[in-house]
Amino acid sequence: MAGTGSPRPAGPSAPGGLHTKLVESLGSAIAEGTLAEGSVIQIEELEERYAVSRSVVREALRVLAAMGLVAMRRRLGIQILPASEWNVFAPQVIQWRLASAGRFAQLRSLTELRGAVEPEAARLAATRAGEHETAELLELAGELWAAGQSADAERFLRVDTEFHRFILAASGNEMFAALHPSVAEVLAGRTHFGLMPSRPHPDALQLHMDVAAAIQRSDPDAAHAAMRAIMTRTMAELSELHAPGGPPSPGALPA
Repeated sequence: MAGTGSPRPAGPSAPGGLHTKLVESLGSAIAEGTLAEGSVIQIEELEERYAVSRSVVREALRVLAAMGLVAMRRRLGIQILPASEWNVFAPQVIQWRLASAGRFAQLRSLTELRGAVEPEAARLAATRAGEHETAELLELAGELWAAGQSADAERFLRVDTEFHRFILAASGNEMFAALHPSVAEVLAGRTHFGLMPSRPHPDALQLHMDVAAAIQRSDPDAAHAAMRAIMTRTMAELSELHAPGGPPSPGALPA
């Protein structure tokens, strides 16, 4: 994914590095089910298992608690919470679920969310985007076409992520725009877990051009229809990958 982040820790012995490693290890184990819902672990157990200080453990647990993955129970320990309590919009939670055996379910739920939101975002963008914005969107659509034709997966991912971010933002709805990190994670997950064709289908590329063109000419119904068609294609591709006799199930694909 494109974007900026925190500087890398100085090395594996740096406190930030230990904290990040522990958050990743525990979060992945919870998403995978290795640390089962309802189970209880002790701080002392984590200190010993990961050879880290109590302060590192407590800080990692605070991060996981903020995401709804664990709860610190007095006189009991650290309890693993059910998935119904998780902050399913947190990018790290999405990453861990995509890396687990439940990858397809995560992709499906995120794609269903996109199907509910992005067509309406495109409709709103067609009524609210300015001339400069629509010109930039058409440029992105052209760059996306070129990346798809050249089968450059990483470039395609980068431009596709920006294309969809742009439409969510151009909708003028700040809550739609705030969904971009979740959309970015599902786009990255499809690419990095081998759930994208090596070369995007021409129809998919054309539909992105259709969305941009409809927004430029301020045609909300056409923008909605073209984005809806993109989401329908995406869901169909995911279903085909998961169908019996199809390619390996998402959990079996290499990371």
